[in-house]
Amino acid sequence: MRRLVRLLLVVALVYPAFVLALALAYIVVPPVSTLMLARWLSGESVARSYVSLAQISPQLPAAVIASEDARFCQHGGVDWSALHEVITDEEGPSRGASTIPMQVAKNLFLWPSRSYVRKALEIPLAIVLDLLWSKRRMIEVYLNVAEWGEGTFGAEAAARRHFGKGARELSRREAALLAAALPNPLLRNPGRPSGRLRGLAGRIQVRMEGTPTDCLRQG
Repeated sequence: MRRLVRLLLVVALVYPAFVLALALAYIVVPPVSTLMLARWLSGESVARSYVSLAQISPQLPAAVIASEDARFCQHGGVDWSALHEVITDEEGPSRGASTIPMQVAKNLFLWPSRSYVRKALEIPLAIVLDLLWSKRRMIEVYLNVAEWGEGTFGAEAAARRHFGKGARELSRREAALLAAALPNPLLRNPGRPSGRLRGLAGRIQVRMEGTPTDCLRQG
């Protein structure tokens, strides 16, 4: 029992330091996700070409923010109002409370399966990332580690797989289709969208009009 307690104490001390060191390194170093690492270790293929935000059509970050985290430019990593809605609404909210920084924290430092423990860890990690990184860096990393199909990670690989073009050349409609696929990328194919996926993409395009993205501007 004492050994277990000591082990837990060591993990509690070492893990935060490890995450902080990685988060600082990832300010300049292209990150890899835990899911990508798992695929590499198991011998499965990984398609990913890291590109800067300047090499991605501005339509894609706009679509992803409109779809996944409309208050991305306003909050500090966690959308507390949406989180409160999740906790208090017995029927569940119409949209989730997982912000882009929380999803980045999950992708880089945690495991993919859902649990209350993972969700609780996402919150402090997202706050730390939001403090250390600019909003541009946050969305750039997100767009380079997000999964868009079996073994396909990042905007560049996704654009080439689903539309036969680079991420820089994505149209508004294609960006909305990619954003609509994010909640379930293994079942939703933006290159051959179902009627439901096309409908979701259409609603995302409408939301893009009123979603602020000014925090992504350079300078």
